[in-house]
Amino acid sequence: MIEVLRPGLLTTVQDTGRTGFQDQGVPAGGAADPLALRVANLLVGNPMGAAGLEMTLAGPRLRFARDTVVALGGAPMAAEVDGVPVSPWRPVRIRAGETLEVGGARTGCRAYLACAGGIDVPAVLGSRSTYLPSAFGGFEGRALRTGDRLPVGEAGAQAAAILAGIDGRGSGAAAWWAAPSALPAYSPDPELLLIPGSHTAALTHSARAMLFGQRFRVSPHSDRMGCRLEGAGLALSAPLELTSEGVAPGTVQLPPGGSPIVLLADGGTTGGYPRVGHVATVDLPLLAQLRPGDTLRFRETNLDAAHRRLRSREVGLLRLADAIRLRVARPSSP
Repeated sequence: MIEVLRPGLLTTVQDTGRTGFQDQGVPAGGAADPLALRVANLLVGNPMGAAGLEMTLAGPRLRFARDTVVALGGAPMAAEVDGVPVSPWRPVRIRAGETLEVGGARTGCRAYLACAGGIDVPAVLGSRSTYLPSAFGGFEGRALRTGDRLPVGEAGAQAAAILAGIDGRGSGAAAWWAAPSALPAYSPDPELLLIPGSHTAALTHSARAMLFGQRFRVSPHSDRMGCRLEGAGLALSAPLELTSEGVAPGTVQLPPGGSPIVLLADGGTTGGYPRVGHVATVDLPLLAQLRPGDTLRFRETNLDAAHRRLRSREVGLLRLADAIRLRVARPSSP
């Protein structure tokens, strides 16, 4: 059990999302930056899709009821275990009764906490993720509050081996960590791969040049449903009469005002705005880490190139998982 002593700005239980219900209007949801959660889960010996905590801009203060191992990933947030600083992307031992305090994000927007065994809230439609707009999933369908007590699942054999390898180290942290090459290249001004959408050709010539040429600024009105962008407005060459069609995280919609909206994890499953592009799945973690005032640029790509980038990243995750298994099996090796 984990007791919430301070909830943070917006802390929710998230896993890698629920699939198979989009035709019924239920978004996939899940972690806005699923790559960060998956890596953090690997570091504590969990399956990559186990539920953890998503922390937005400022993290919580948590007390743990039993010995465990945790890992932080995503946006860098200062963190301490009973006053001792801990590093992200590294397994950290927490003893029963100790407190983990997570501060504000120095850069980025969302950090993730994985705990051995995962957060064991009931699954709803096959997922433990919190869907805030409809108040279901996660912990009572809402963000955490002071006094909440989160159930934790039983740790597996690899998590137990990781914890055993840390015991005896004065630092309370493992002697190993995720290599930078395995981590996302977060930036407050990323270049995101954009696949042209169904209505890209409907943009004026100058608007298409602006779509792939200008820097867009992230609006303060962005949230888990969508990243709203500010910049020179994009215009269509002629009005379009559209019926609602399927959309997904990464879809770039163009409302009448001309300021694009990029859908994120909690975005709807259908939309009637023109779809002027789709951010490649491999770059969605970079998008999820942008905070108000950050900027981004789009670089045109095609579906095949986007798939190659995604396959390369997934191979990298599998290699990381293999490296961790070998490291845990031979704890005395360098």
